[in-house]
Amino acid sequence: MAFEVRASSPGDVSPGPLREHTPSPSPENTDARSFLEHRSDEELVRLVQLGRGEALDVLLDRYRTLVRAKARSYFLVGADREDIVQEGMIGFFKAIRDFRDDRPSSFRAFAEMCVTRQMITAVKTATRQKHIPLNSYVSLDKPIYEDEFSERTLLDVLGDEVEADPLVHLVREEERRELGEKLREILSDFEKNVLLLYLDGNSYQEIAERLGRHVKAVDNALQRIKRKLERLLKTSPEERGR
Repeated sequence: MAFEVRASSPGDVSPGPLREHTPSPSPENTDARSFLEHRSDEELVRLVQLGRGEALDVLLDRYRTLVRAKARSYFLVGADREDIVQEGMIGFFKAIRDFRDDRPSSFRAFAEMCVTRQMITAVKTATRQKHIPLNSYVSLDKPIYEDEFSERTLLDVLGDEVEADPLVHLVREEERRELGEKLREILSDFEKNVLLLYLDGNSYQEIAERLGRHVKAVDNALQRIKRKLERLLKTSPEERGR
């Protein structure tokens, strides 16, 4: 299975909608594929930029595993794993579009940078998009941990699991401070460290390396934090004070 990119003109490599297609098993296609598989990444990129879609198929086969591997290190609020993979593929197409062979870096290095950058951007902005219901109803403009240097808020880690009347989730200034105080009480030291690093845009792998723990431990901690935050948001201010 391969992907077809419909370019309006040579050099137009768009990260827009992809259409899967099954190449015809003709001798001509087989010979062309064999020829392309022996080309370097840089040569294939140049061919794609000239409008050769079959060269893109070869590049996709080479890099699909890399994109999926990188996607495992990131968590996209309100989305599933395939969404972050798609973000990585968008970064990959941007790398093909923007790569210039007169630069010192290889295409692989440039592609990895573009894929990673696209995923990080998606993670940082996901909770600010209109398609996530929670963010339409909760004020998220100020961090709960006012004594920390994170520009994002603790509510950024929540997805769209909390479903209720929007008016219930209008968080006033004093409620936000109270929520932060309560959260400090119920999170372990490890969970606090994981949360702060995550809010600063670090990937699971980066957090694990910083804290000297396994990636799975980081993932489990974030899941616990989300559940605790969800329970807090479902309780009234009076109940939180008990």
